[in-house]
Parts: sequence; structure tokens; C-alpha cells
Amino acid sequence: MSKSINLYILVMFAVTYLVRVLPVTLIRRRIRSPFLQSFLYYVPYVTLAVMTFPAMIEATQSPVSGALALVAGIVAAWFGRSLLQVASLCCIVVLVSEFFIV
Repeated sequence: MSKSINLYILVMFAVTYLVRVLPVTLIRRRIRSPFLQSFLYYVPYVTLAVMTFPAMIEATQSPVSGALALVAGIVAAWFGRSLLQVASLCCIVVLVSEFFIV
């Protein structure tokens, strides 16, 4: 069993190392493609969204209350509310919707 764990750790290290080193070694010059630049610009935001949005829906007792809080947070952020206001609104929406749904 310990050999397989060591093998898993070695493979994980190799993949993580290659993902970080290959772009630096293979791409020596500036990226001029506007499409590729915009794609690389939005990758961190998309990755964060893909990890955060499902967790917001599944963190509550009912997925409906999580979805309502997500929509309320998006609307509040769209209208320029601060992070504290958006987070507070989402908590209140979950609290109220959980009270009426469950």
C-alpha cells in the first residue's frame, strides 16, 4: 500500500510541476494573439467561479435557497454593492428562504 501512495504522490508532483514549468519553458516570447490573451486573462476567474457556484448551492439545506442567494448576490453585485453588503444579503436570503422552505 505504501508503494502505491508514494507512486500517487510522485505522479501528483510530476503533473503539478509540468503544468507550472512547461508554459515558462515553451513560451519564450510575448503572446500577441488577442484571443489567447483574453482567454488567459479570464482563466482564474472562471476557475474560481466553477469551484464557488456549485458550493454555494450545495452548502444550504435546500438547493433552492442556495440558488436564490446566488441570484440575489449576482444582482446586488451587478448594482455595485460592496462585498460585505452582498455577503450579508446572501446570508439573509438563505435564512429567510430556509425558514419558509424547510
